[in-house]
Amino acid sequence: MRLRAETVLAALAVMVAGCSSDAAPLPTAQNGNDDVPAVTLRPPAATPSATLSGTPPPEVGAATGPVGTAGNGGTAAGYDAVGYASWYGDGLEGATTASGAPFANAGMTAAHRTLPLGSYAEVTALDTGRTILVRITDRGPTPPDREIDLSTAAARLLGTAARPLAPVRVRSVAASPADAAAIAQGQAASPRLDTPEAVLRPLRRQLPALGRPRPTPVASVAVPPGVPLIVQIAAFSNEARATQVAASFRGRVERADGLWRVRVGPLSTAAEAQRVRDAAVSRGYGDASILRDR
Repeated sequence: MRLRAETVLAALAVMVAGCSSDAAPLPTAQNGNDDVPAVTLRPPAATPSATLSGTPPPEVGAATGPVGTAGNGGTAAGYDAVGYASWYGDGLEGATTASGAPFANAGMTAAHRTLPLGSYAEVTALDTGRTILVRITDRGPTPPDREIDLSTAAARLLGTAARPLAPVRVRSVAASPADAAAIAQGQAASPRLDTPEAVLRPLRRQLPALGRPRPTPVASVAVPPGVPLIVQIAAFSNEARATQVAASFRGRVERADGLWRVRVGPLSTAAEAQRVRDAAVSRGYGDASILRDR
């Protein structure tokens, strides 16, 4: 009996050793000038957002993209990217999202081009380390240099609502039943730990360059007769959403290059156009620009 017990113990030891050898090794600290903890860094991808995990984003099979399963909504395994977050919401309350659910500006939701609808993502502000949990319910953002579009409430909780754009990290995660229930009821999930500065520093270095500079303000001078100005608030791939935003600005919708463009005008002076553009930026439409009306 003693020999049999020793044999069993030896077999168990071999099995444990085998399991340990199959496990992925923990990343080692990158000891450089910053002496940062273990963070796997890769060169930025050629796409507008840099994928940290080294795996491509999930495939999108239709215009609305894949829909997550019930429960925690499914995940896009390994999705981990840095980029820029914008936010939206004014004039869109109740609009139908790509998931089919009505948009709730006070909810902890977001739009993403590829993450499964119904899935969850942790969004970290790279300037503060604050992290929140959101549910992906819509498709967007339209500008290619954006990584994610947050609801107004989500942007406020993250601390980024005062700016049109903010650098962020987006990671697909599985939500706990409690967090999923809270978000379903329009509430925030349980608080996340702030990401330490030593981890944020290398993540910031992975940020891709923005596609284009911010629009330059126009001087307050009279416009020559016959050359009025317009303000383009934003461009959307969804006509219904563009129509709602246009109504909130008392503007119009024009289709150009496959997008629905919300425009206000004609405006007789550059000063008037600047006021309209400033109002649009303050409401989260940071790409609003002043154009000459053709």
